[in-house]
Amino acid sequence: MSERLVIFDTTLRDGEQSPGCSLDPQAKVRFAQALAQLGVDVIEAGYPAASEDDFRSVHEIAASVEGATICGLARCNESDIAATGAAIRPASRRRIHVFIASSPIHRDHKLKMSRQQVLDRAISGVRQARALVDDVEFSAEDATRSEPDFLVQLFSSVIEAGASTINVPDTVGYTTPGEYFELIRLLRREVRGIERVRISTHCHDDLGLAVANSLAAVEAGARQVECTITGIGERAGNAALEELVMALRTRPERYGVHTGIRTPRLFSTARLLSTLIGSTIPRNKAIVGDNAFAHESGIHQHGMIADRSTYEIMRPEDVGFPGSQLVLGKHSGRAAVRDRLGHLGYAVPDDALDELMVAYKRLADRKKEVFDADLEALWLGVDPNAPHGFALESLHVTTAIGARSEPTASVAVRDSEGRLHREAAVGDGPIDAIANAMARATGIAFDVRDYHVRSLTGGVDAQGQATVRVVHEDREYRGQAVSTDVIEASAQALLEAVNRIAATRAARARHRAGLADAAFAGASA
Repeated sequence: MSERLVIFDTTLRDGEQSPGCSLDPQAKVRFAQALAQLGVDVIEAGYPAASEDDFRSVHEIAASVEGATICGLARCNESDIAATGAAIRPASRRRIHVFIASSPIHRDHKLKMSRQQVLDRAISGVRQARALVDDVEFSAEDATRSEPDFLVQLFSSVIEAGASTINVPDTVGYTTPGEYFELIRLLRREVRGIERVRISTHCHDDLGLAVANSLAAVEAGARQVECTITGIGERAGNAALEELVMALRTRPERYGVHTGIRTPRLFSTARLLSTLIGSTIPRNKAIVGDNAFAHESGIHQHGMIADRSTYEIMRPEDVGFPGSQLVLGKHSGRAAVRDRLGHLGYAVPDDALDELMVAYKRLADRKKEVFDADLEALWLGVDPNAPHGFALESLHVTTAIGARSEPTASVAVRDSEGRLHREAAVGDGPIDAIANAMARATGIAFDVRDYHVRSLTGGVDAQGQATVRVVHEDREYRGQAVSTDVIEASAQALLEAVNRIAATRAARARHRAGLADAAFAGASA
């Protein structure tokens, strides 16, 4: 049987040190609960001595989060360790994580301490922490730039003082996988008492090697990895939890370890963090990015249609991802276009596919991505240059600040037969109110999934471009409009999307009528 690898998550401590990624105490508690549900073994909840907010957050997490060991970070000094012990006291499983820098660069320039002074401070810190809790972790900051013989002496001494986990941080992301592997092997050979403790890694991504270094350490015998969700952290960040876990799961024959992570929660946990810190996940982010299971190349799509293992080494559902996506774009081929139309309910005969692909490539050259609604409209022969079904005649929006006030919008639209439709609605904001009123006026229900405005020109009279993405009957439609009034641009963009829906519905009805007529004619014959 494989060995258990402890997953130590430091998103709430090291990860929160990323510029712009700070969280309030309530958000920290919410995310710590998500980490516990994910199956994280140790949650480093913060650095209690850093501030009153940090102390309170760690204390609240310790009091309310079950299922994981709650850990607090402390320098090897009395006040830090005392504060950390008090902060984590309510937890049923507690750990104090003490650290001191060990490299000559840090000893000389930051600490102004000798080797012996660092050694004495480390032993004292571990003993003080051990008097408060049974579970003590010791980190030698900047270990990968420290003298190996000093690391052996330092770790041997702190193990004797009571440390149960020793951490070997690559604090500045300096080492390489081969070097890190050899360092862990050396420590396993030379450190006294190493067989009684767990070796941990903590790798930063300054050279883009954090995950690779962590995996090399696991191969060398480390049995705890310190990481963060999506790899956030100081500078370029830390090793990404989801990448480590899925590498171990995908290649069990190489690493021989398993974790307790509930991998179907990875996607939702990453999305929760993104929401809490207000930072989007890059589309090409491994495991949890929007493109992680998306395929546009025609060759790749052909392979995926035949068997998805041709281009996917893990299943999207294993990480909680909604599913594989064959993204239609200018690189997509005949197989993907025909397959997608088949999923939409349309059978494309061979003699029609060549002509369709000419029109498709022309459309794909103009758009970054071709959506189902675009493809359906193309097949049904919807003319994108045809007159709009609805035209905006008037728009009035009222919004106010106050607990009991609601944004309200009234719209008047004229249909293709010249009839005027007036409606009003409230919403969570002015754009939501416009969307609700427009849905009533046109009789077409839709959900707004994405909305953004950007400036096209400078100055106070700048033109604003509004872009919306709406969903109607499981199809996505987009609309775009430009105006010096962003509210008007937003309304016109929504109306453009509605007109696309109306045009496609009409073409779909004509298509079905044609099929019915053909079937009737065949039966009569």
